[in-house]
Amino acid sequence: MGGDRQHAAGADLQAVNVIGSLILGVLIGGATNGAVSSPLVALLGTGLCGALSTYSTFGYETIRLFEDAAPLLQPGSLLNAAVSVVAGLGAAFVGVSLAAIWP
Repeated sequence: MGGDRQHAAGADLQAVNVIGSLILGVLIGGATNGAVSSPLVALLGTGLCGALSTYSTFGYETIRLFEDAAPLLQPGSLLNAAVSVVAGLGAAFVGVSLAAIWP
């Protein structure tokens, strides 16, 4: 893959993982509030969010970026991993917070 296409694929992967985290946060928050049943959380949490998010691909791509990068650029691949994890946790927190104000 070329540099621009590889960057776009990484951004797409990050976006999908953040969206999956947001949906899972809403589901968990909804379950906490009693608005979403536990079976629905299990179904959508593992089925939809598990199929949507691609953390195994994220792990593979992070290792590949690290291995393919010049030694001076390898910290960038680790920063990419850290940003992805923080963004996913942040999205889950936002999802839980949104569910807390859910009528």
